[in-house]
Amino acid sequence: MNIAASIALLGACPFVSLAAVPVTFSETVLDAAGPKGPLKGTLLTPNSKPTAVVLIIPGSGPTDRDGNNPLGVNASPYRLLAEGLAAKGFATLRIDKRGMFASAMAVEDANAVTIADYVDDVRSWVDVLRRHMHTPCVWVLGHSEGGVVALASAQEENVCGVVLIATPGRPMGEVLRGQLNANPENEILLKQALPIIDALEHRRRVDITNIHPALQSIFNPAVQGFLINAFSYNPGHLISSISKPVLVLQGQRDLQVEETDARLLKAANPQASLVILPNMNHVMKEMTSDDRKANIASYTEPALPLAPGLIDSIEHFLDLQLTFSRKVTACSALGVPPKKRFTF
Repeated sequence: MNIAASIALLGACPFVSLAAVPVTFSETVLDAAGPKGPLKGTLLTPNSKPTAVVLIIPGSGPTDRDGNNPLGVNASPYRLLAEGLAAKGFATLRIDKRGMFASAMAVEDANAVTIADYVDDVRSWVDVLRRHMHTPCVWVLGHSEGGVVALASAQEENVCGVVLIATPGRPMGEVLRGQLNANPENEILLKQALPIIDALEHRRRVDITNIHPALQSIFNPAVQGFLINAFSYNPGHLISSISKPVLVLQGQRDLQVEETDARLLKAANPQASLVILPNMNHVMKEMTSDDRKANIASYTEPALPLAPGLIDSIEHFLDLQLTFSRKVTACSALGVPPKKRFTF
């Protein structure tokens, strides 16, 4: 389940934007200081001055900077997200988590981490980006479990605001119960899985010697410490204390996180902006039917486009907030109090 910038210029690399017009972006490898070695990430910038800088926080498990995972995800959603945002004028940094992939030397054990550790890494990356990009603050975008990290990072001084994609609105133990219950094929697992989740929520480790093989990787002893820590976070409580701009994005074809989660986040912070995308699944791909097999198949299809409206919604939100920020600056210079920040 778990867990999982010296600066070397790789040069200008051509990509095709989500529009049908070729755009040239610059790709740069960045390092940030980790506990025992460097954290690694890829900065993608448009060839004009970026409008804003966005840090992309990966979801759960061994998920790399492109959003791929050796356990069955090869859809490259974060790479596509970065390219789509670059085509709109935004710089993005997508990262490998501590202990994983190119960040393997950052810690000895990728599983011996906490949400707070990931917040420390966000802080390190924000500092790197502020220096490298000469920007006063950085937007933090979290996907799935990465959204919980983004919420926990929101109070950091140099975070502009938060973008959440497919982020749980309930504690992750509740979400895991829902995921297991939602698939009829899991019925034979529930009698063992549900008591294990209960135990971890009560900070008790579990002996998995005699449990079903399909559950042993999920509840492996090596990751139980992380699960105990992660289950203790309530995204609704986290978002309720955030006064910075927040965008909540959720797809209605998501098999892992429900629309209810997004609405719970919005209810906990009425100032947050909420966008529901009818044809987006968990890996941000377009799904036009309820065909579960086709949905899961999209997890291994990097050629499939991102869901319509995803990039445009993020662009619209960031542009509104940047416009508001400029108005605040102008009002402050004139001694006029600004209105409330924008939501949509």
